[in-house]
Amino acid sequence: MPGRFFLTRPIGEIALFLNVEDSLGPQPARKNIQPGQEVVVLTGDGLKTMRWGIIPVGRVNARGRPVMETIVNARSETVFDKSAFEGVGRAIIPVDGWYEWTGEKRRKTACRIAAKDGAPLLFAAITDTWEAPGGLRVDQVAAVTCEPNADVKPIHHRMGVLLEARDVQRWLHGSEDEAQSLTRPWPEGRLMIEEADDVDWSGA
Repeated sequence: MPGRFFLTRPIGEIALFLNVEDSLGPQPARKNIQPGQEVVVLTGDGLKTMRWGIIPVGRVNARGRPVMETIVNARSETVFDKSAFEGVGRAIIPVDGWYEWTGEKRRKTACRIAAKDGAPLLFAAITDTWEAPGGLRVDQVAAVTCEPNADVKPIHHRMGVLLEARDVQRWLHGSEDEAQSLTRPWPEGRLMIEEADDVDWSGA
């Protein structure tokens, strides 16, 4: 949807793939990136880290009621016209892949999903800044989701919006209509899905 991410390749490779400067330097390999943790993102200002999950302080829904749950993933069908997302920015979350869980409750199987060609996957995302008590400002990000393609559908009813490298600037800087035109399922047959039985789910 995604449930968790993984990014183990050097950030320098990510920067090269995105044709941007490596402004972060060496980062640890991470096999289990969870909501609430820091993730690498690309914004119009370059690579940086943000907290995965938007704390919607002050945001309200269409009925004017406060949004209470932290926004980890945002639906593409409503992200451009829902009052809860008013004023958010756009970013890219570059990763090696993500995890989903499938099966019956208490017997779910973790699946690792990555590109068949080994290239990084680029998730469309939205950003916000939370002004925490004491004046602390926390940059936050949430992945944008859409209907699943044929590869992912047997595992989950949603998938993250994945972008081609050529569409990164259109997502970051294009109009809302241009960005929304990119929120479609990834072409089928380009993802590798395998059981993830080698991950320590307690750590990053």
